[in-house]
Amino acid sequence: MGGGLDRLLEGRRLSPVQRRIARYLGDHLAEAIFLSSVELAERAGVSQPSVTRFAMVLGFAGYPELRQALRPFVVGGQEASRANELQTAIDVEIGNLRAVREGLADPSAVTELGAALAACEPLPVLGLRVSSGLATTFAYYARRIHPDVRLLTHGGSELADGLHTARRAGAGWLLAVVLPRYPAEAVQALKNAQELGLRTAVITDREDVPFAADAVLAAPVGERLVFDSHAAPLALAMVLVEAMADAAPLRTQARLEEYERMTDQAGVFTA
Repeated sequence: MGGGLDRLLEGRRLSPVQRRIARYLGDHLAEAIFLSSVELAERAGVSQPSVTRFAMVLGFAGYPELRQALRPFVVGGQEASRANELQTAIDVEIGNLRAVREGLADPSAVTELGAALAACEPLPVLGLRVSSGLATTFAYYARRIHPDVRLLTHGGSELADGLHTARRAGAGWLLAVVLPRYPAEAVQALKNAQELGLRTAVITDREDVPFAADAVLAAPVGERLVFDSHAAPLALAMVLVEAMADAAPLRTQARLEEYERMTDQAGVFTA
């Protein structure tokens, strides 16, 4: 194990389950500092509450505090400069992207959802507050390969109208981007969509979100800066667009070729 982790464990009497967690941390510390408690539990083969109890045995309020204490052992000491703090934020995002990559070892969840969304016409896409940017990016690219993508980034009655209109037009799914902090209006919109008969798919930061959805695609957000950064959720969203494209290859090819002709004729791009 690493010297820093050894110091935290020194003098502790660990249960067999806690020893498994300690062993995993010691063998995979550079990766483990980017994992959630749920992800660490899965990798170590224990329960999530066991991870929390392990952190408390070491004197921390919970796993996030333990993870924060472990990070300097990997990415630099407490005396790191401001520049290194910024580099550390990028290191966190690299770890988040790595977690997404590892989660795609079995791509079936993404490919199956991509096929379902590709077949859904119209396809409503929801994103409120900070999530609106990622929802807009997803919708922008999805429109290149899908005939009817309807972006919902405003709340209130406009959101309610959009959900009802999409459902009446034949929509079977709602794709929502719900990143922390989870807007109450977005969570309520998911409930309303389900009451309308829509199935719901969510791009979010973790699997154990405090709201219900039929499909959850999770990618951790970066938490080292003043505001969260969303490199991993963006990558996961683009993977989902790719899965939609692969699910309808002939339509994708035809629409992309049509789009290229249109942009060439209109002189949309300079290169």
